[in-house]
Amino acid sequence: MRIHVVDAFTDRPFAGNPAGVCLLPAGEWPQDAWMRQIAAELNHSETAFALPLPAGSGADWAIRWFTPLVESKLCGHATLATAHVLRTERKRVGTVRFASRRYGVLVTHADAEGGITLDFPAAPGTEVAVPDGLSEALALTAEPEAALAAGPLGDLLVVLPDEATVRAMAPRLDAVAALTLREGLRGIIVTAPAARTGPEYDFVSRFFAPARGIPEDPVTGSAHTVLAPYWSRRLGRDRLTGLQASARTGLVRTAVRGDRVHLTGTAVTVLTGTLT
Repeated sequence: MRIHVVDAFTDRPFAGNPAGVCLLPAGEWPQDAWMRQIAAELNHSETAFALPLPAGSGADWAIRWFTPLVESKLCGHATLATAHVLRTERKRVGTVRFASRRYGVLVTHADAEGGITLDFPAAPGTEVAVPDGLSEALALTAEPEAALAAGPLGDLLVVLPDEATVRAMAPRLDAVAALTLREGLRGIIVTAPAARTGPEYDFVSRFFAPARGIPEDPVTGSAHTVLAPYWSRRLGRDRLTGLQASARTGLVRTAVRGDRVHLTGTAVTVLTGTLT
C-alpha cells in the first residue's frame, strides 16, 4: 500500500500544510484505531484515507480524515492533497468526487496548470458572545471585534482589528484546549484584514485546535469555509485570497458561490513510500 506526504496550499516543499495520503485497496474500511496509528506515525495534523468505490456509487472515492487522536468531520488540506496524489500517481486530471460521511459528495477539480479547487459547503458564521477567558487564553494584545460560531464545523471565528495582532499572538495552548473543550469547539480561528491591500492576499488567519492534537494548524482549508463568506460580505467581493499566517504559511484562493465555497490551491509531494 502506497503512502504519501504532501504539502498542501503551497507551491514549494516544506511550506503550506503537510498531510498524509493513503490510497486504500477496494473493500472495507480498516479499523479506526489503525488509521489513527498511521496518522500518529506520520506525525502530521491530518491524514486522509481514500477508498475506491465501484461504478454507479455516485462518487469515485470515499474519504475519511484522521488526526492521531480523532476522526475529523472535514479537512480541506488533506482533501486537496488526495486530489493531488490522484493526479500525479493515477493521472486523474479534472473532476474527482469524494463521498464523505458528514458532508456528502465533495467535488475536486484539478486543472492543467497545477491548481486544485475544492467545492465545499459554506459555513456562514453567526455572531455570538465572546467566551469568558478567550482573550487570556489567546494572550491577545487587543480586544476582539467580534466572535462568530462557524456552524457545523464547530469552530469559533474571532475577528481582530489588524494583521499585526494576529501575527504577534502567542496563545496559552493549555488554556485554549480547556476553553474549546468547555465550549464544545473543534478549534479557534483568528482573523483580521490584510495590513495593505494588494494582489497577494486580502485577509490573514491562524487556527488552533490543541484539544484535537493540533496545537496550531499551518493552513486550514475547512476554516476558509467560514472565513470566505465573512470576508466576502465585509469586503464586498466574491473572490478573495487568504493568507494563513503560521510559521509555514500558505495561500488559499476563495470564491463564494451561494451556499458553496470554492477553495483553490496547489500542492507538492515531499515523500512517497510503501506501507508494510
